[in-house]
Amino acid sequence: MRLSNKSAIITGAASGIGKDIAQVFAREGAKVAIADLNKDAAEATAKEIRANRGQAMGVAMDVTDEKAVNDGVAAVVRSFGGVDVLVSNAGIQIVHRLEEFTYADWKKMLAIHVDGAFLTTKACLPHMYKSGRGGSIIYMGSVHSKEASLLKAPYVTAKHGLIGLAKVVAKEGAAHGVRANVICPGFVRTPLVDKQIPEQAKTLGISEQDVIKNVMLKETVDGEFTTVDDVAEVALFFAAFPSNALTGQSLVVSHGWFMQ
Repeated sequence: MRLSNKSAIITGAASGIGKDIAQVFAREGAKVAIADLNKDAAEATAKEIRANRGQAMGVAMDVTDEKAVNDGVAAVVRSFGGVDVLVSNAGIQIVHRLEEFTYADWKKMLAIHVDGAFLTTKACLPHMYKSGRGGSIIYMGSVHSKEASLLKAPYVTAKHGLIGLAKVVAKEGAAHGVRANVICPGFVRTPLVDKQIPEQAKTLGISEQDVIKNVMLKETVDGEFTTVDDVAEVALFFAAFPSNALTGQSLVVSHGWFMQ
């Protein structure tokens, strides 16, 4: 039980990668807050975890709204007695050629990915500092935190930005035992990725199968999607690591796409 007596907030955890991380954390003994824009879905996921003898609560949270973030974190602290782990995972995807991106969509993408990471971090850090137990902050980056792809200007910009944020948090949090790291998955077959396949096929004028084979998985060593379980196990590794020896780092989990 590597996270016994720990409490964790995971944003965007009602589905996809976030949900799997929540389930793995609960299995490892953590009290888990499912923070999601969809309150009903958040509570449904929490209910599933409780049905499997885990400890979980649902929290309505719009990560772009400072009051919603602060209120959500405060509710978790009241229920769980603190917060030891934050997984900033909430995200969306919009794909267009750069000249076709609206400014509104650009701002929306950066608000969810970067502002959301900032606001949740800012809300959680004082509780981690005050507890004396330290903590772990995990940002959900992407291979696009390291390199670019067509049609994803704001997404690539945001994911690069998370690495910079993690490095600052690692330096500022070190005196309090707070670590910050970034997980950089390749393509994970979630509803977010499934939505991109027809969109990219239309924009690039190729088949959906060609999008999968020649765009999404072209640079992998084996033509395989990364799985939610792969990502969740890395999140557990970061969350449970016992010291500042592992902080300010970004780990690519991508079947060999982008090798450092």
